[in-house]
This record gives sequence, structure tokens and C-alpha cells, in this order.
Amino acid sequence: MKYIFITGGVVSSLGKGLTSGALGALLETRNLKVRIQKFDPYLNVDPGTMSPFQHGEVYVLDDGAETDLDLGHYERFTHGKLSRFNNLTSGQIYEHVLQKERRGDYLGKTVQVIPHVTNEIKARMYAAGEGVDVLITEIGGTVGDIEGLPFLEALRQFSLEVGKSNVLFIHVTLLPYLRAAGELKTKPSQQSVAKLREIGIQPDILVCRTEEPMTDGMRQKLSMFCNVEQKAVIEEMDVKHSIYELPLMLAQEGMDKLVVEKLGINAPESDMSAWNSIVRRLISPKGGECRIAVVGKYIDLQDAYKSIYESLAHAGIGNDCKVSVLRVDSESIERDGAEAHLSGVDGVLIPGGFGDRGIEGKILAAKYARENNIPYFGICLGMQIAVIEYARNVLGLDGANSAEFNDNTLYPVITIMDEQKNIVDKGATMRLGSYECRLLKGTKVYDAYGEGVIRERHRHRYEFNNAYRKRFEDAGLRIAGINPKRDLVEIVEVSGHPWMVGVQFHPEFQSKPSRPHPLFCAFVGQALKRSKASKK
Repeated sequence: MKYIFITGGVVSSLGKGLTSGALGALLETRNLKVRIQKFDPYLNVDPGTMSPFQHGEVYVLDDGAETDLDLGHYERFTHGKLSRFNNLTSGQIYEHVLQKERRGDYLGKTVQVIPHVTNEIKARMYAAGEGVDVLITEIGGTVGDIEGLPFLEALRQFSLEVGKSNVLFIHVTLLPYLRAAGELKTKPSQQSVAKLREIGIQPDILVCRTEEPMTDGMRQKLSMFCNVEQKAVIEEMDVKHSIYELPLMLAQEGMDKLVVEKLGINAPESDMSAWNSIVRRLISPKGGECRIAVVGKYIDLQDAYKSIYESLAHAGIGNDCKVSVLRVDSESIERDGAEAHLSGVDGVLIPGGFGDRGIEGKILAAKYARENNIPYFGICLGMQIAVIEYARNVLGLDGANSAEFNDNTLYPVITIMDEQKNIVDKGATMRLGSYECRLLKGTKVYDAYGEGVIRERHRHRYEFNNAYRKRFEDAGLRIAGINPKRDLVEIVEVSGHPWMVGVQFHPEFQSKPSRPHPLFCAFVGQALKRSKASKK
């Protein structure tokens, strides 16, 4: 069993998660079984209650865990399924330690950061690596942050317990480029590594994030002052086209070879043919181009709809076409009308979300897509939006709405789930995780999946109101998928429309560049068909 720990220095948001995922992908090309996990020093138990402005999207796993968005990168780059045991926060640790203290598990001892907190962190490392060859652990935050100290101390202890030959420390750092001086600067990285060494951790590999190429002289300088072999100073420049170029970039730097050598792993040479094919389809697609409008209220936030954007890119790979994403603020549609922002697009996607801000703009977008035969994909809230729009404008239920947005609506076509009615706490209380869905034969989603029973991940409190089900079906809204155990409506389709589909679940959480999600592929395929028809 081998362990790789990835830390970050100088600044946050360096791309440690992408580096971890890309390294995992590289090791998998050498036929190694890899699992990746994230340790976050913040005191939240999980990111489930965090604002998108603070944290970006919340990524949901099969077991219902609400986790850091980096776990999305891990699952997209590698093949391992992750669980709640692969995302650990300080909040979880302290909660567990205090529960033990209240039960008397410590037999009256004084409870301290060392050894009790660090023991909890180490226990998670031992448990998370079962059944794999290599466990990669990313430590959130930046070296020097006070809240991260218990994690780094636990890593130091752990490396001694399992033996230094079984552990590899990789430090991701920044080489800032000073345009006035016209050069990259290594001093911040030197200081960052010095901070790590004060704690008792010597990095084995230095990954240098940079906008400009490094020189051999810089590698020598970093090697000397950071006590790292020169061949272990890795350049990681900004990618030109896509994050999926990163495994190829790191392979060119010889990172996978370096890792297996330092850990003493006997593994075959890497086969990068699959990643070369993925990148070729992204950079030079042969099948044309389509424009997809993503209509939401967090459009200006880079990470709010991260998995949505990645899944659209994957669908482009699957269709061998370019997918151009137009980010549309739903409040701007409320102000200007749908035509002003959606004219000329080949598809409309409305992602999940909460709260009533911008809802009417999303309803206008769904109406525009339905009336103009534009492919439409509604995910979670986007499915509910399609139902509300259909109720108002086809069934004639004036003022139909979701009970989330209007408790007093005469027509609550979307209503709160029964088990959610008396819940007060917000964290980890929604309908979360993977659930079965049975598909109706002859529907577009059945054709897309090619099978009748699927499992998808959920994150919601509100659902389609079955009291209106027959009225919708009589008016042409097909119930294309249900949860068989509880008869919950999971998928709706508009009859007679080229492709207007709404799903209550989140398919974006199971899409990969190597295996694009079938619904995203079908949606982009229809958008591409519309694009080609418009050019004839």
C-alpha cells in the first residue's frame, strides 16, 4: 500500500484537485488501482450548507455525501467510486472526538489535538486506502494556515508509522510572474517549502504552477533551496484548451515515472492513447459546433455549475463536436425577455438551484425553448421549472408554482416531500444520493440510456406533485421515469418536441470524459442536429 500526500503553498486555488486527479489518471494508465480523497481544514461538517459564492458547487456521491467539488475532479479523471469516507473536514473530526469524549471513550483523559485529533485523521487514512494500490490525499488550504496544522502533523506521524518508503509528499506551489521585471520568482515557493520543513515534512516532488515556461536555471535554484531533486521539480503551466490536457502535460514532465520510481512500484509503462483521443476531440472536433445556453443565477461564479460545464464538454467529446457554452443570467431574461438572450442558441439547459431569485426568468427560458422547438434539458430545479411552465401555459393553471417559491399558490405542481415537512436542520437532510429510476419504453430517455432501470444521484427537498399527474399526462407531458418504490416522478418529457427533458436527479455527477453521460450526449446531439439544420 502506497500513500501520496498533496499539499499547496503560496496561494489557494492553485489546482491541487486537478493535479491530484490528473496524477490519479496517469497512475491508472499504468494499471494501478487508485483512490483519491480530500481533507478540508474548515469547521463546517461538510460543504452542504455553504453558499455557492463561498464554495462553488456541492458534489454529491452515491452514498449521499455532500462533498467538496474536487471530488468531482477525482471521479472524472479516475475510475474509482468515492464515498463519504473520502472527504474529511475538521468539523467531522472535532464532532467525532467530542462525541467520544461525551461517551467517556477516553477514560477521563485530557482530550487534546495531539494525539486525539491527529489519531482521528490517521484512522481515516488507514481506512480509506483499502483495496487499492495507491491512495492520494489532497490537503485543502495553504501551508501556513493555522487550521491546517493538525492535518500536516498527522501526515508527519503517519509517514513514520507506515515507513517513509511507502509515502510520497508532493507540494504544489506558485511561481508568480512579475511583468515589470519580466521574470518568474521562486522566493515564495522557497518560503512555502521552508514552512513545510519546519513542521517536519520534506516534499519529494515540487509541482510549480506557472504562466510562463521555467528555465533549467530555475529548476536548479528550486532544487537547491527546497532540497528537492532537480528532476523532481515539475513544471505545470496553465493548459491552453482544457483541463483534460493535464495528464498529457504531466506525462511529458515524467511525473508518473518519477512517482513509481520513488515509491518502488513495479508497474508497466503508461498508455496515453485514451487521453490523446479525448484531447484530440476537444481541440479538433470533426462534427461541427453547437451553442448551449446555461440559464442560472450564479453564472458569474466559475465553480457554481462546475459539473454541468464539464458534462457538456464530455458530451462534445461523445459527439466529436465543439460545445460553446453561453452563460445567461436568468434575471436578465426577466428584464429583457427570452428572445434577447436566447435567440440563435441550439439548446437551453437549466441547472439545479434553490431560492426564488431569477425563477421567472428561467420559466420564460423554458417557455421559449418549448415554443421554438429548441432542445431543452432541465436538471433538478430545471425539471421543476419545465413542469411549472407547462402547467401555466399548456394546462392553463394561472399562477401555478412550486411550494418552495409560493406557499399560497392555488396550483402547487411542485410540492415538498412528505419526509421533509418537519425537518429543521439544513445540513445533510435533503433527499441525497443514488436512487433507482424505472424508464418508460419508447421515450427519449429510454433510447438515450439503452436500458430500462437506471440509478442516479439526487439532492432536493421538493418533488413533482402526483395530484396533478393525470392532468399533465392528458395534456402531453410524458412521465418518462419514476422511482418504483415510492412512485416519485423522476423524469418528464414534452410530447411532440424534438428534445425537451427534465430530470429530478443530477446526471452531471456521473459523467466522465472517457464515458460521457448518455443524457448529456443525447441533448448535445439534438442541439448539434438543430445547428446543422440552421446552416443549410
